Amino acid sequence: MPKIVITRTQKTSKYYVEDLGNGIELDMVLIPGGSFMMGSPEDELGRSENESPQHLVNIKQFCIGKYPVTQAQWRAIVGLPQVNIELEADPSNSKGHKRPVEQISWYDAVEFCNRLAAHTKRQYALPSEAEWEYACRAGTTTPFHFGETITSELANYRANKVYGQGVKGRYTAVTTPVGNFEVANDFGLYDMHGNVWEWCLDDWHDNYKGAPTDGSAWFDNISQKKSRGAVLRGGSWLNNPEMCRSASRDFKLNPDSFSYNFGFRIVCAIERIIR
Repeated sequence: MPKIVITRTQKTSKYYVEDLGNGIELDMVLIPGGSFMMGSPEDELGRSENESPQHLVNIKQFCIGKYPVTQAQWRAIVGLPQVNIELEADPSNSKGHKRPVEQISWYDAVEFCNRLAAHTKRQYALPSEAEWEYACRAGTTTPFHFGETITSELANYRANKVYGQGVKGRYTAVTTPVGNFEVANDFGLYDMHGNVWEWCLDDWHDNYKGAPTDGSAWFDNISQKKSRGAVLRGGSWLNNPEMCRSASRDFKLNPDSFSYNFGFRIVCAIERIIR
């Protein structure tokens, strides 16, 4: 089996910091606009038919969280006035202020965004599936933004399983603090593969036939009540490596569902930041 060589390089990204109070900050990274092929090629190992057909998507620039939302950031926003639903202050199974918040439903994640938006007067939301995948890939076309395979030196997943020419590694069986691996993609984002699944804004669809090509979320119902289930991206500490690929998709029929490997990160429309 070929030896896996991990090469690390340093790059810079543009971002702004949202002050959540009491020393808690939220780093939002600027993602440049561009185009990419969404979905996976038919010969990609571990792919699912729900990742087809591959299609060209045009993305406008936006900002996205540098990391999944942490437990400290969650608690800061839970303290803000309620918009639609109540939020539990400390829902996570694996405790730690720098660990990603988990046991979060889609509705919980949307309420977080709504409270933050009301507080800051900026347009915070969950990412669309297209925005999420574009941000994850960061210009790459390989199964993972760091290449053809994944290792436990790069991400938190079920590392006793192997993808492609990869090797078995250390399986933590729990979340890790965000940024723990010190491995960002070319846009400057961390933990896009594994750690926690991340909710997206879209309604679930079984494939990409008829999907938007402008980067917007794909809704069957304009209201915030889901009729077809909600989408999860990125895989988690609990999942085999193929579920952590850039193109991998999962869904929950009930958006009220939550689990100790469900989290999220947020986006902000750029026109609300540059005035």
